[in-house]
Amino acid sequence: MEQATLQPVDEADVTVVVDTFVDILLAGSEVARRAPLVYDWSERDPLRAEHGYALLLSIRQGDRRQSLLYDAGLGRDTAVYNMDVLEIRPADLRAVVLSHGHADHHAGLEGVLRRLGRPGMPLVLHPDAWRERRIVFPTGTEMFMPPPTRADLEAEGVQVVEERGPSLLLDGAVLVSGQTERVTDFEKGFPLQQARTEGGGWEPDPWIWDDQSVIVDVRDKGLVVLSACSHSGAVNVLRNARRVTGQDKVHAFVGGLHLTGGSFEPIIAPTIAQISAIGPDWLVPGHCTGWRATHELARALPDAYVQTSVGTTLHFGAG
Repeated sequence: MEQATLQPVDEADVTVVVDTFVDILLAGSEVARRAPLVYDWSERDPLRAEHGYALLLSIRQGDRRQSLLYDAGLGRDTAVYNMDVLEIRPADLRAVVLSHGHADHHAGLEGVLRRLGRPGMPLVLHPDAWRERRIVFPTGTEMFMPPPTRADLEAEGVQVVEERGPSLLLDGAVLVSGQTERVTDFEKGFPLQQARTEGGGWEPDPWIWDDQSVIVDVRDKGLVVLSACSHSGAVNVLRNARRVTGQDKVHAFVGGLHLTGGSFEPIIAPTIAQISAIGPDWLVPGHCTGWRATHELARALPDAYVQTSVGTTLHFGAG
């Protein structure tokens, strides 16, 4: 895979718009600015948490700020609702990136685009995001995973950009990883997943090739890597980010590590061992990481760990 020339940024701010956890009393920290408290908090609309994920990335280069939205959550209006509560009106929104085709990441897109989009705004996704999927659990329970609808998205005026490989956005300052190379021997995708065939049947679809991350190089700090579910495997995601950018230093990793449930808990230990070896300065696990893995990550990397919460803005860079 060819390396991409990624333009460094002075600052990167990542706001957690949708996640599975919210705590209005969390203390802030060096990098985490929590949602502001208000006097009449019991009457104010509360921030919503759900089994979905959405991040707003804002970058600064000199005096110029630009932003993009990475995923849009599960609820049709959750992302827009939380933005309203947080009084976020990103006038500098330039693009939307879809991490993969699962509904807990794309179902809120239409509402966000209707509220914040503008004609011709690019929506970047991997072509496999259109695949119709289901999860078949060992108990026999099935869960349908509908893909986004192209016609509905195009009706909102976006320019759908299908790309399997890496692509650059925001004047070369943000890299969308595209299809992530799988190199570890323990990260084996999502074995429970199937995809619809052209003949109408179902076939195994464990690898979720549409899983893609968003990468920024913060000047004098290193890479900030956003990964919604890490279906590629969190270690593969980080290794891939270093490979495609030629930058070894990972400053921060923000996102889901998909280590929840009986199928994934066995790989918690090797995942943490290799993330520890990579040595991110900051680690903000969310969404599908799972309670057990989250506790283990906090213990293994206490100085790097930051507790996620809807409404938190993570600041990476100067000041």
